Amino acid sequence: MEKVGNKLPTPFLLFTYLFLITALASSVMAWAGVSVAVPGSDEELHVKGLFTGEGLVWLTENVAENYIGFPPLVTVLPIMLAVGIAERSGMLSALIRKLFGSANKTVLPYAVGVIGVTASVMADAAFVVVPPLAAMVFRAAGRHPVAGLLGGFAAVGAGYSTALVPTSLDALFAGITNAVMGTLPGHEATEVNPVSNYFFNIASAVLLGFVAGWLIDRVLEPRMWRQDVPVERTASGQQEFETAKADDHRLDPELTAREWAALKVSLGVTLLVGVVITAAVLWPGSPWRNEDGGYLPQSPLLNSIVFIVVVFFAVMGIAYGMVAGTIRRFEDVVDMMGKSLVDLSGFLVLAFILGQFVELFNWTGIGTWTAVKGAALLESIGLTGFAAIVGFAVLASVLNLLIISGSAMWTLMAAVFVPMFALLGYEPGFTQAAFRVGDSATQIITPMNPYMIVILGLLRRYEPKAGLGTLMSRLVVFVVPFWITWVGLLAVWFYLDLPLGPGQGVFLAG
Repeated sequence: MEKVGNKLPTPFLLFTYLFLITALASSVMAWAGVSVAVPGSDEELHVKGLFTGEGLVWLTENVAENYIGFPPLVTVLPIMLAVGIAERSGMLSALIRKLFGSANKTVLPYAVGVIGVTASVMADAAFVVVPPLAAMVFRAAGRHPVAGLLGGFAAVGAGYSTALVPTSLDALFAGITNAVMGTLPGHEATEVNPVSNYFFNIASAVLLGFVAGWLIDRVLEPRMWRQDVPVERTASGQQEFETAKADDHRLDPELTAREWAALKVSLGVTLLVGVVITAAVLWPGSPWRNEDGGYLPQSPLLNSIVFIVVVFFAVMGIAYGMVAGTIRRFEDVVDMMGKSLVDLSGFLVLAFILGQFVELFNWTGIGTWTAVKGAALLESIGLTGFAAIVGFAVLASVLNLLIISGSAMWTLMAAVFVPMFALLGYEPGFTQAAFRVGDSATQIITPMNPYMIVILGLLRRYEPKAGLGTLMSRLVVFVVPFWITWVGLLAVWFYLDLPLGPGQGVFLAG
């Protein structure tokens, strides 16, 4: 796995190759006169080639638009600005520390599980904040710190695609999903937004959090005791930890009096804002209602989800920072927002080639041709029900061993499977939910995950001779239970036809 993964190109280079392959394939198909009849449309769709006069003009005229118009940028950027305030003011870290510190010894593994799953709201920072905090609170409670360390990492990684609250990942996935639906002209589907999977996400986060807690409590921790894994750090590991703790007080699970006061003010102000927004929305003459006076399936309220998420995170962060002293002037807020974009710079660069690939796939018609032919193949072999969805989740889990970037992998898979499953009668939002199931569980056992090295370094504070194999053998116990549990939950939604989120169903209407 490690050898194969190391030979893969970086995500940017990978999609550059895919762009060129699509360009060449589309040109050959265009020269051969390949076309396809789209179900529900009276016209034949002819594949267009990039390496033609028309194709080259399209590229030179639209390269900037393909990038700036990449839908995830519209939602991810504003949300990350607000999350940056909440994170850099110390609010999110303080909230996690308070939740850990409030859990008693018995429920501690389950608190680590639920909090770890939801910590993806902090993006990748969760991988370096949650595990060491979990180790400390486990040690303070007389439990095995390595169980807390590895359990916290497993909960964050294996449940990364879901959370109890909307996150920037929801916005990212929704933008990509909507972008690829343009390959099916004449097919009406519900537009996906950052809360289209929210009901499913809440159930997933709670269920997976408890599964993680049970595995930590009944499987991982007993194994640590049986194997006589040290509960104390080595001398060098302890010194390294004390230095890190001195440099970053967020590694201390105990809040100072000022931090606790700031957290209470932050939550109180956030609650007040929630009441104001709720009152404005529920008012009978509210402009956020649709023409029928409701909210589903579409309304100004659902179109304002990004604004609402931004307001909540910004208010939480600013209120906390003003009391805690991390925000003393308005320029501090601007600085935090700027640094959050710096953290996002890798995605902004990757988004350039992702946008080109998605638009080329749409413009050439290859996406439509692949979807129609793929759907026909699945129908011909009778693989159109939930079994096809499970197969899709399996493929996502296998690819996740080699392609860690969620945006890169969803861009690759959505381009084919969103329109393909739409032709089989499934809403794009449901296909996106199925992708979540396969996207996370296996990333805690692949060497392609850069945070595997980080967690290995933390583990070596207790076991200096621990290697990558040691780490993977202990984390693998989370993979299959998480995967089976999540697929089972998806089956409940599928067979009961439950709403995945506000206005988002499983099957296409009609």
